[in-house]
Amino acid sequence: MTPPLSARRWFDSFLAWYFVAIWGSGFLATKIGLQYAAPFTFLTLRFLFGIACMLPIVLIARARWPATRRDLGHVIVAGLLMHALHLAGSHYTQYLGVSAGITAVLLSVQPLLTAFIASRWMGERLAGWQWLGIALGLAGVMLVVWHKIDVREMTAISLLAVIVSLLGVTAGTLYQRVFCPLVDLRMAALIQFIVTAAAMAPLAWLFEGYHVNWAWPMFGAIVFLVIGGSILAVNALHTLMRHGEATRVTSLIYLTPIFAVMLELAIFKVVPSALSVIGITITCAGVALVAWQRRKPAPE
Repeated sequence: MTPPLSARRWFDSFLAWYFVAIWGSGFLATKIGLQYAAPFTFLTLRFLFGIACMLPIVLIARARWPATRRDLGHVIVAGLLMHALHLAGSHYTQYLGVSAGITAVLLSVQPLLTAFIASRWMGERLAGWQWLGIALGLAGVMLVVWHKIDVREMTAISLLAVIVSLLGVTAGTLYQRVFCPLVDLRMAALIQFIVTAAAMAPLAWLFEGYHVNWAWPMFGAIVFLVIGGSILAVNALHTLMRHGEATRVTSLIYLTPIFAVMLELAIFKVVPSALSVIGITITCAGVALVAWQRRKPAPE
């Protein structure tokens, strides 16, 4: 039975704001975790814990295995793009000293890429105001994090890492939407955690020697990022992708660095500059434009 439209809209709004809150907080949690383990090692631990969390869920719920080998291959490719490339790139960028602010603003280019790909190859037609909203969103995020940006932080390697991260999350999100529209998201998460851990573990051994400074803050960061982020937030994103258009959903990413600024204010009493406040206003306007749809006239 299909839920009433108003109920689904309420649920989608809840998922959207949950995604924004957790994704924005993830930058701070990642920064904490990287103080105790290098990125490939930290990601290996993160996804091993993710496997331990998802395995009993899949067994108890009797989640469906992908129907065919081709479906399984699509789930694996999407997972390597979204988890391995995206997170390895973004984590390594911050590990090399690039601030969370500049990492966030570079990754916020994703809606622009998503909009271009969706309009060019996926049949989504964007109105002029939606393109304006995308541009405003990017401009607003740049204003929000402008006071944190220091170009001297950016080296060729860190720039390459963040580009890999950007391409990975954009391609992975769209790939899963196109090629895995009916897979069980619980089983897909478990499979993707396994292949990502298998990809990260050799890199952690070759380049970092699995060196870890065991401490409770690191465990807390892993629990938050796995349960709140990799399991619940990623599934919220894919659920929204199934309910709506790719461009409208990914425009939410513009709000994540804004949430990070608000979190800094609430927890660390870091007051945003006037420029940041203007950027927040512009970004919210941009997201509203991308998400807005004109009501169609009722048929006579």
